[in-house]
Amino acid sequence: MTAALVFDQVALDDRMPAAVSLTVRAHQVVSVVGDPATGVRRLGPIALGLDRAARGRAWLLGEDAAALSARNALAFRRRVGYVPEGDGLLHNLSLADNVALPLRFTSPLTPREIESRLRVMLAAVRLTEAADLRPAAANDDQRRRAALARALAFDPELVILAQPFDGLGPRAAGEILEMARGGDTPEGARRTVFLTAQMLPDRVRARVDARYRLTHGTLRPEP
Repeated sequence: MTAALVFDQVALDDRMPAAVSLTVRAHQVVSVVGDPATGVRRLGPIALGLDRAARGRAWLLGEDAAALSARNALAFRRRVGYVPEGDGLLHNLSLADNVALPLRFTSPLTPREIESRLRVMLAAVRLTEAADLRPAAANDDQRRRAALARALAFDPELVILAQPFDGLGPRAAGEILEMARGGDTPEGARRTVFLTAQMLPDRVRARVDARYRLTHGTLRPEP
């Protein structure tokens, strides 16, 4: 399998000699857990070129995203879905309008085509009845589903999730991961998934192919 994401000697803190080296293969689901003080929250943004490591480099689908021009980075990121910590929804828009943002601003679709696709996306994440709510009126599960639907707008080959299960029960957490995976293929998950969290719910652990814990800048496999 080809590598979808590679962290090559990435140092999260220049005061620590340890560095993160990790390869996420295509069709794998990989998790890294750790306390906030470990810097685990920075891994997703570093991979996307939104944050810079103290040392080392991250390769995303074979590219150094941090080195791309703004124009090329925008096009490139359509291949990657990203759900930031806390969901990143705009609170002045409804959940449906949040989901539709990538389609309205970065796709060639007509308004009618966007509305048709939006209905399908909302149904897929079970948000049809809550679509008109603004984030402040929605619960944690509904907000997380909206953020994931937005990240999946272009059916990316890789999905990066930051703290995706915070505030969710075991069932909802499991459903979020299954939607991110996008189903199964003979090679594994249809989409590659890289997620960071403080902990993994038991219901999710069985669906993660490789689990790691970050401690003092060092990755260690988890059983």
